[in-house]
Amino acid sequence: MIRRRRWLLAAAILVAVLIVATAGWMFVGGGNLQTLAGAVQRLLGDVALPEGFAVGNGRIEATEVDVATKLAGRLTEVRVQEGDRVEKGQVVAVLDTDALEAQRRQGRAELRHAEQERQHALAVVDQRESELDFARRDLDRLQRLSRTDQFVSEEQVDQARTGVRSAEAALRASRVQVVAAEAAIEASQASIERVEVDIADSTLAAPRGGRVLYRLAEPGEVLGVGGKVLTLLDLADVYMVIFLPTPAAGRVPLGAPARIVLDAAPEYVVPAEVSFVAPRAQFTPKQVETQSVRESLAFRVKVRIAPELLARYETLVKTGLPGVAYVQLRPDLPWPDHLEPRLPPPRSSLWPSTLPAPLSD
Repeated sequence: MIRRRRWLLAAAILVAVLIVATAGWMFVGGGNLQTLAGAVQRLLGDVALPEGFAVGNGRIEATEVDVATKLAGRLTEVRVQEGDRVEKGQVVAVLDTDALEAQRRQGRAELRHAEQERQHALAVVDQRESELDFARRDLDRLQRLSRTDQFVSEEQVDQARTGVRSAEAALRASRVQVVAAEAAIEASQASIERVEVDIADSTLAAPRGGRVLYRLAEPGEVLGVGGKVLTLLDLADVYMVIFLPTPAAGRVPLGAPARIVLDAAPEYVVPAEVSFVAPRAQFTPKQVETQSVRESLAFRVKVRIAPELLARYETLVKTGLPGVAYVQLRPDLPWPDHLEPRLPPPRSSLWPSTLPAPLSD
């Protein structure tokens, strides 16, 4: 008898909670019964989901890419605003390059000086070669005279021989000077190239196409090495991360078909596929709700939307929207009718006007 009363009391509390939730949802959602039905169905744990499918809650996410400085400097220009669409290679910000321009002029002056030094060294080489040629002819002449006893002393021959050796040493030294001048030229050219690379790196370009999520710096700010200027969302890589218990995660193959239903637009079903399954289980985060006990281990699963589909609906993509992802565990089982893909016309007014603004992450 006492147990029966407890069950009746629990049922009454559940009915009261559902009534209050229904009234609140109707008041806030403007009487959208379809949205209410989807919420109630998720609250009850998707009891209508047949065997061979798994479900998990998550939020729409996209790959974030930071546009940061390679060098320290003052930011002179930021050409985009939050929410703007940018293309790969588009210039989005510019750093001050006055100091780098001065370094480049200095490098060019040093290059001209090194080239002049090389010309001077080459001229000295020509001079030393002439001196060596004269010293060798003088030595040959004295040696011939010495062999014919024409009053040439041995000392004169030794002096001529020493002169040849001195001329040879001077020639080698002058050639070393040429090599040193050429090395100075290469160093000056490398210095100029390095400065030009730094000047090019001072013009920040988008590493990939996407939407500006955050504008983190303003013109006039002095940024250090690696200072972030913008954060971009790669709209070609949009996904939802869900957590599945071990029995379901163990049966999910990579590439398995999936469906995503957003809370803001439950009348649409977005096709997707499983692109990643974590190799290790973990405790589910507090904001993730699963049918199993919250403290139990679950596997992180990424459900990715095809880039071709995203290209058609790029203006409708918004990160941070909560929803539910369904994963097909058995390919031989058909999808339920309510999970067949249903999409709005691209860039259509049929998309609910109540959706949050872009970048509502």
